[in-house]
Amino acid sequence: MARAGAGGNPCQGLWYAPDTKPKVAFIATHYDIDFSEHYLAEYLATRGYGFLGWNTRFRGMGSYFTLEQAVVDIGMGVRWLREVAGIDTVVLLGNSGGASLMAAYQSQAIEPTISPTRGSRLPDEALTLPAADLFVSLNAHLGRPDVLTTWLDPSVTDEADPLSVDPDLDMCSPEHTVPFGEGFVSRYRRAQTERNHRITEWCIGELNRMSAGGAYDRVFNVFRTWADLRFLDLSIDPSDREVGCYFGDPKVANYLPFGLATTNTLRAWLSMWSLSESQCRAQPHLARISQPALVIQSSHDQGCYPSDARSIFDAVGAEDKTMQMIRGDHYLQHPATARDETADIISAWVETRR
Repeated sequence: MARAGAGGNPCQGLWYAPDTKPKVAFIATHYDIDFSEHYLAEYLATRGYGFLGWNTRFRGMGSYFTLEQAVVDIGMGVRWLREVAGIDTVVLLGNSGGASLMAAYQSQAIEPTISPTRGSRLPDEALTLPAADLFVSLNAHLGRPDVLTTWLDPSVTDEADPLSVDPDLDMCSPEHTVPFGEGFVSRYRRAQTERNHRITEWCIGELNRMSAGGAYDRVFNVFRTWADLRFLDLSIDPSDREVGCYFGDPKVANYLPFGLATTNTLRAWLSMWSLSESQCRAQPHLARISQPALVIQSSHDQGCYPSDARSIFDAVGAEDKTMQMIRGDHYLQHPATARDETADIISAWVETRR
């Protein structure tokens, strides 16, 4: 791939290696977050493994993401491990959102099934991806469309107005108290799904309109995406977590301009966030993974839950699969031993399968 005029490479990352030449290496990639300095890289390198913190062309540019291009970029990282670093066993580390992305990559490498985003074409390179040997899911959810939909605020009545509210669907309204009633939860979840579908329908129509007018795409905003009922009600999907979300108090975070899918292009929404259009949903891809798989989930995580881990574990097609709950928050910052303990679990699992 050609370098940018300023000199940068479309894909880039950092290689962490132990003192002796490794034969086993991890590769970690995310949809748009910089994983080049992933928090487990040094922990696994000190245990004798290579670690490639790898970024696709969409690092920091999730607004323009398309899955068919991202898997090509991941393939470049896997090839580098095989052909340059001399790695025999490649382990896909799917951390957080990266799990569904890595599952999509491995699925496509096993047998191509990904279709291009509306109005785009599938790159030839996406048809000849090198498969990895092992798969690890760490503190992950079931995909970008899935996690966004459970976080969407269904009380938004006007997509152009971040202050528009239907009190009947507002989880912070005084008329709704914790624990939330089953009826409210059902209506709320249904309305979240309906909001996702409405945005998708608008994107398809708008993409057609833009194309007819000679334009390729456009950007738009999605407001209020910190509204998962589980942020406030700990009885829903019980765990050891505290009330709150990754950005603190959801009542505050929900009205800030920082969140999932805040800024999108039409194609990026369809490729990454849409329930009906996106291929970034993990379950279909996980079902096609026959390589050994390890699923790890932290008990204090405020955004990925025990039900996510169980669903990921159940969806993996491999006969050799393991699931383990651990102490810790989403990034394993607490307790102080969480990262060491997780690296030990991963290391012990890999050693019996390398």
